[in-house]
Amino acid sequence: MISLVIVEDINEIRNGLSEFFKFQEDILLLSAHNSIKDFFDNFNQDIEPDIFIMDIGLPGISGIAGIKMIKEKYPNSDFLVLSIYESEDKVFDALCAGATGYLIKNTPLEKIKDAVVELKNGGAPMSPKIARKVIHHFSPKKQSNLNEILTPKEKEIVNYLVEGFSYKQISEQLNNSIETIRHHIKNIYKKLHVNSKTEVITKSLKGEI
Repeated sequence: MISLVIVEDINEIRNGLSEFFKFQEDILLLSAHNSIKDFFDNFNQDIEPDIFIMDIGLPGISGIAGIKMIKEKYPNSDFLVLSIYESEDKVFDALCAGATGYLIKNTPLEKIKDAVVELKNGGAPMSPKIARKVIHHFSPKKQSNLNEILTPKEKEIVNYLVEGFSYKQISEQLNNSIETIRHHIKNIYKKLHVNSKTEVITKSLKGEI
């Protein structure tokens, strides 16, 4: 049996959730509240609920602040945010506060129940839009390719350096003077923020250029 507390300020939503969960055999609805203050004033503090369904746009103490406060008292409880907010800031504020799941308020009741069960079983249920925001946030950001800032001639010189060519040999291959090659290499160092041929070769071997 999963014990559940609801904190939602909109009467219609709170009552709808309460009526639905009252008739779920595997879930025990302990109480429903319209604010964080109402929860602390009226809930039996000796009981540690398994799951909280929490709105974050609450009057008085916000749901995000409330999650932090309740989490301090009930560290083993899990929090499922049910909110109209889809912005990345709100999502990550809630997750950082201690929420483990995040659903949009237009989620069907059966899906909310599935999320409660999933949360109890160690999952992290999220609405598809929210999940995409989380994935996007933690996806490796595309790094700038240093190769793109080098000219074709400079790239060619880097390749020769990697192959072990001396400045003289590179000048012969490219039909340029050694001084011209030195000038190109000086520019390569500057663009790559390095100070030696070894550093250029290392960056190339690492695939950074």
